[in-house]
Amino acid sequence: MDILLTFTGFQDPYTMGLVDKEEQPGPILSLVSEKSFDKIILFSTLRTDKNTFATKEALQASHKNLDIEVRDLVLQDPTDYFAILKELRLNVRNICDDTPQANFFISVTSGTPQMHACWILLAASGEIPAHIINVRPPQFVSKDFPLITEVDLTSTDFPAVRSKVTEIEILENNILDIETAITQLGIVGDHPLMRKALEMGAALAPSAAPIFLLGETGTGKELFARFVHRLAERPFDCFVPMNCAAIPKDLVESFLFGHKKGAFTGAISEQTGKFDQADGGTLFLDEIGELPVSTQAKLLRVLEDGQVEPLGDKRPHKVNVRIIAATNKDLGRAIRDGQFREDLYYRLNVGEILIPPLRERRSDIPKIALHILDKVNRSLRKPKRLSTAALTRLQNHSWSGNVRDLENVIERSARLARQEVLDADDLMISEPVTYADPLAALPEPSKNFSLEQYISSARKQLVLRAVELANGNQSEAGRLLGISPQAIHKFLRKIE
Repeated sequence: MDILLTFTGFQDPYTMGLVDKEEQPGPILSLVSEKSFDKIILFSTLRTDKNTFATKEALQASHKNLDIEVRDLVLQDPTDYFAILKELRLNVRNICDDTPQANFFISVTSGTPQMHACWILLAASGEIPAHIINVRPPQFVSKDFPLITEVDLTSTDFPAVRSKVTEIEILENNILDIETAITQLGIVGDHPLMRKALEMGAALAPSAAPIFLLGETGTGKELFARFVHRLAERPFDCFVPMNCAAIPKDLVESFLFGHKKGAFTGAISEQTGKFDQADGGTLFLDEIGELPVSTQAKLLRVLEDGQVEPLGDKRPHKVNVRIIAATNKDLGRAIRDGQFREDLYYRLNVGEILIPPLRERRSDIPKIALHILDKVNRSLRKPKRLSTAALTRLQNHSWSGNVRDLENVIERSARLARQEVLDADDLMISEPVTYADPLAALPEPSKNFSLEQYISSARKQLVLRAVELANGNQSEAGRLLGISPQAIHKFLRKIE
């Protein structure tokens, strides 16, 4: 007989999805849909009794022959380890005595982290011989990371004591597969153009050849560079990014190659350059088109012989650095204008990868938006969701700032919205001013155009934007719009 032991939580039996009012199966229903049991024992507390009753009903409706038992635990504080262990021990003894031949499975997904820890302590100590089961949230499920992960703590193959090691120590000498790297880095999207770029990056990753990433602002070039680095045979923690546009031109060489004390006025101490910091790993040079031409010549020499010479030091030394460069600049024009060296371009451009803008992979936009919203919700007291109309508006937008622009809109809208579900006109999308006449931004009237709906949406956007600019001060927001604070207050109450 297979018996599942689990607490019930606030995400059982169903949890609200990120779109409209859709319901998704909670941890217990998700587990039972993938793995069969003869009996389930639900452990309930005063705060989860309604969830427990609803979970039992949902299980009985979908699994009519399943034996379901509810056990109420007397817990005043669901985070009190001593109280949780005391209650579990009393119940576990009875359960083991009643079913001595059963195979026990413990789910450590529903309930508080303290409850999960107590389950593991009981299993690891042998008080209850059981398999530990973890159920992943849907957004983390993939080919390499299945819904259910099972660990048998009673197995003789499981080491009793394991030395503390880091992810880097475990994986630094192993080449990850493409799907694992995508999941670990949180890269979202399966559009053919994005998949082509990822597959090209994966193919080039094992070599030491330089890579050139081309793409508009906000397409995620640094994230892509980290993806290539993850798939290379280099330590995971040895990835050094440098934004060439953010460093004063007279300090670029010092940042790149380092300097000795007294090498120039103001060099009061020795500085290690980015090449030395990245020795053995990857140096990501973002906005490389902004490098001064004089520095480009020295960079070319390093790429050709692998020798770095810090300022003020006449003895160059060898470094082993993989270069990934990126730009959103038209380097062809920069070469013609004498602002970028043609020989450096061809030396860097061994592998050129174009990161597609969002407007060219619109099918990925809803997935990326929901992924961003899920991250934002972790810091909100009341999680937000997106209506289908909101997702449609996001998908149809041009996104001149690409993923970074989309992230800003989702976070700004989620934090400012008073209601739980964000509709299309709740999205705080602000376009850069690229025209002189403000009336040029008005939409073209069409057959299904609604003037009232457009004006209502515009009014809402302006009020919310004014409140944002005023940092929530309704009096200041009213002054920005030329209306009274009472009108602002009344409007905000209306849209709650």
